[in-house]
Amino acid sequence: MKNPREKNSIGETIKTVACAVLIAMVIRTFAYEPFNIPSESMLPTLLVGDYLFVSKYPYGYSRHSLPWSLPLIQGRLFESQPKRGDIAVFKLPSDNSTDYIKRIVGLPGDQVQMRDGVLYINGARVPKQRSDDYIYVNYSGHRYYVPRFVETLPGGRKHETIDLKQQDEHDNTREFLVPPDHYFAMGDNRDNSSDSRVAGGVGMIPAANLVGRAEFLFFSTNGSARWWEIWRWPFAIRYDRLFTRLSQ
Repeated sequence: MKNPREKNSIGETIKTVACAVLIAMVIRTFAYEPFNIPSESMLPTLLVGDYLFVSKYPYGYSRHSLPWSLPLIQGRLFESQPKRGDIAVFKLPSDNSTDYIKRIVGLPGDQVQMRDGVLYINGARVPKQRSDDYIYVNYSGHRYYVPRFVETLPGGRKHETIDLKQQDEHDNTREFLVPPDHYFAMGDNRDNSSDSRVAGGVGMIPAANLVGRAEFLFFSTNGSARWWEIWRWPFAIRYDRLFTRLSQ
């Protein structure tokens, strides 16, 4: 038989673990949630293998703020509108379960259009300035130099974009009118992003689907080391990207 001291020790351990799990769930629900980048749609800002923290409070809370999107919240509580240029994580409207990350470029009531690879908002051309080429490495390891631009959104926020192809199908679109309580989002990798421009893609993002705002990178790996290849981990980490704050 276990003596009382052993039973008390086991009970304390269970309580400690339960408290730790509860605290972690509260932090994940109301403060910060980790998120990793699985695709190239936000190049050059975010790379495949980046890990970042998403803050939950800037836009308020919806059912998608909760674990498993439990339907305990109707609409949004403490709602605040995203700023143009925010990098936002949201649930894909078509299934309300898949996480996507894109940049908010259109606010409710905006008219958004792409013309010859240039973004227009409310009929005005969004300035973009040519920058140094971006070195793009494809899945076969081949390196290409592609045009990089610095885009300045209305309000003055700047971010980088890349242009993989000339006259891509997404470079010319119809004019989109952003409905009330919705947002228009695009990837910084303009020619390789399923976003609000794409028919059957993301579409307009309901405010209720916003999960949070990307704040900073805490880890990044180039994928050259598998999880069990401990001896290769030090060479797979992108040290220059650790603890990098995303421009807000």
